[in-house]
Amino acid sequence: MQHSNSPAPTSGQAGQIQTRETPEGAVWLTINRAEKHNALARQVLLDLAAHVRALGQQAHVRYIVITGAGDKYFAAGGDLRELSNVRDAHAVHTMMTDAFGSLQAIRQCPVPVIALLNGDAIGGGGELAAACDMRLMASHARIGYIQAKLAITSAWGGGPDLFKLVGPARAMRMMTRCELINAATAQSWGLADAILSDGVDGADIAAFLKPLNHCSTFVLRGIKAQAIAARSNSSWAEHRDIEEQHLVRTWLHDDHWAAAEKLLKKTSA
Repeated sequence: MQHSNSPAPTSGQAGQIQTRETPEGAVWLTINRAEKHNALARQVLLDLAAHVRALGQQAHVRYIVITGAGDKYFAAGGDLRELSNVRDAHAVHTMMTDAFGSLQAIRQCPVPVIALLNGDAIGGGGELAAACDMRLMASHARIGYIQAKLAITSAWGGGPDLFKLVGPARAMRMMTRCELINAATAQSWGLADAILSDGVDGADIAAFLKPLNHCSTFVLRGIKAQAIAARSNSSWAEHRDIEEQHLVRTWLHDDHWAAAEKLLKKTSA
């Protein structure tokens, strides 16, 4: 269903990002360009970022799931027709900065953002997936940084993300060989957090998301704050300070005392 407070796209290109909210407070954002392999045109990235920023400010939102329409592509990178007009250094920097800002909205979102790879995540689509906090992959999906086929490198912060996620050797292998990594390999490398053997609406994803659906929104935000600190290379002391702040906040919240009382009753029964 469409939530009444869901942000609208920033242009008249309605329907390129579809939203659906679950009763648990999860919001699904679907890149709705299946006929174009869910290519990440500039406006698509801007609209996606606008949704993520707005949802992150809504207290009831537990987490966000980003996926693509259809079952062939999560996102197939930048829109090549649009990018064909990027012909000078200024235009390259503008394109790169704008797209990086859109992915940075995901990295900095105060709630967890999960990439659900319903199909292949290629080039910029791989960078989008890597910008998210977790990645779930349909069993047939692949992920690859194939920018070198166009004689370019990664552009939107996806290079640093990939090198941190899989390590320098595997990142080099993926990028130099333009490999499309299957779900099983991605999971073994730590690039995928779960493989959905029964599709994107089956029992596997329900089982993965169930603990998040029962986790306090305050706790999820506290955990995401630590993820942001780790990703931004905060010092140990800075990271520890964030941990302390969120422990105090969550400890004193009614959710903590309700959970503690429930556990005490269970153990004393």
